[in-house]
Formats: sequence, C-alpha cells, structure tokens
Amino acid sequence: MIKSLSLIALGLIGSWLAPAWADTDDKLKVVTTYSILYDIVRNVGGERVEIHSLAPVGSNPHEYDPLPLDVQKTNDADLVFYNGLNLEAGNAWFDKLLQTAGKSGDAAPVFRLSDGVTAHYLTSTGQAGSEDPHAWLDVRNGIQYARNAREALIRVDPAHAASYRRNAAAYIGQLEQLHARALAAFAEIPAERRYLVTSEGAFKYFCAAYGFEAGYIWEINAENQGTPQQVIALLELLKQRQVPALFVETSIDPRSMQMVARESGIPIAGSLYTDSLGLPGEPGDSYAGMLEANIRTILAALR
Repeated sequence: MIKSLSLIALGLIGSWLAPAWADTDDKLKVVTTYSILYDIVRNVGGERVEIHSLAPVGSNPHEYDPLPLDVQKTNDADLVFYNGLNLEAGNAWFDKLLQTAGKSGDAAPVFRLSDGVTAHYLTSTGQAGSEDPHAWLDVRNGIQYARNAREALIRVDPAHAASYRRNAAAYIGQLEQLHARALAAFAEIPAERRYLVTSEGAFKYFCAAYGFEAGYIWEINAENQGTPQQVIALLELLKQRQVPALFVETSIDPRSMQMVARESGIPIAGSLYTDSLGLPGEPGDSYAGMLEANIRTILAALR
C-alpha cells in the first residue's frame, strides 16, 4: 500500500491554506470517506456543498485503496468528514491519505462525524476492545452525525449558518420520524424471532436500539472473513436457535452466507444495507432510504 498514495512525487501534496470561498458564494468543496456520510452531509449542506465520496457506492470503506482523484479531491477540500470508531483504520488508509493530501495536523479542516456517539466494542480475537464503527445503523446516531455536520459547516462557513441550521432541522425531523417508525414496526416481531443473522456483525448498535440479538459469521470486515471456522461456529449457534431467516449485506460477497444457508436449511430472506448506500434509483440510495429498506426487509422476514 499504496500505489495511489505515492502521489507525493506528482506534487499533489500541499499544506492547507485559508479556503478561497471565504469572500465568495462558491460552493464548499467537501470530501467524505464513504457514501453514507456523503448523503448526511449533502442533506445538511444543501446547495452550499459540492461533495466527493472516497469509497464509492457498493464498496468496503473498512479497507479502501484511494485513487489519484481521491488524493486531489482531498487536497482541494475545504472540509473532510470521516466516521471514526475504527472504520477507516484498515491498512491505515485514511491517515495515509490525509498525510499525502496535506490534511494531517490539528489545523486541518478534518471532522469526525461520530463525535458524541456512545461506542460499542468488538470482542473477537485480535479485535477485542476496538470500537465498532457501525453507529449509523441506530437512527439516533445518524441524527448525531447530522448535528456534527451542521456544526462543522457553520464553523468553516459561518456566513451561511442560517442555511445549515435550517437544513439540519428539517433533516433531523425526518430522521426522528424514521426512528419512531422503526420502533413501531419492530414491535410487531415476537421477541423470540428477533434474532438478526448477517455476514458481518455490523448490527450491534441497531440491535441495542431496536431490541434484537445479533448473529454473524465474522465480526468486522477484514482479511480473515468467512473462514471455515467462522462458518462452523455460526452453524453451531443456529442449531440452538429457532431462526426463521438469514440476511446478506449488499456490500458483502454472499458466498459465505449462501454456504450457511445450504448447511443449515435456513433461507436467505433478503439483503440489508450496512456500509454503503444503494446505487442511484435503488430503494437504499439515501441514508434514510437504506434504513427504510432494511426495516421493510427485516419486518417481512421475521414478523
């Protein structure tokens, strides 16, 4: 790692200077590490922001290999937003990108959107004690992300604070309604059927918020995912539970879960959005849309 980060030789590294938008009506140039943050910031920033997502839709933001365009966009950005909570830690790709793009250091306009979220922690060997990054799957944490985006945009662009506050208020209202709908929908699922089995253990925050237990093949996306030992461990667990359905994530290779389905006789009931939005035109092509789609899929399979 990382061929694309050898771009220092191409002269793309540079120090952060005061942004050119300060005395103009130009849009803020914003970079987010993956598509879910892209959509949250887009809703808060509105017409004031021009956003580039590093990890594209459908990709894995845990271990991303930035492209030359990503380095250039990050170098040029007025603000950079990342998730934190161990998400962008794989191969230290994000830290390397910031250093290469001249955005490292306390003075750089880099903001962690998960600030203020109460972290859940990983338990698997080699990962125990690390923060679980998937906070956004609890809608209340998505609301905190929106608040953090609002405050960062106001800090960097105070002249348009009223616009950011207005956008954030409307968007947070939508997310609050979504959280209420999720609670009402999942109340229809009997307690003994609230066991959510996925490939990656990405649903700790979700399960704590909405009253589920989580089962999974591996705990977090990494190089050692979908091993025979992990599959066998889940199969043993499934023998002890009356599980009506399995789920596979849209950004995950489905073969490991397909093996679990064949060996257990439990069907895969649908796909869930976790680390990425859906493609444009799909039900999950926005943050709120992906959560709505997940609610429908889970409800249909487990009710």
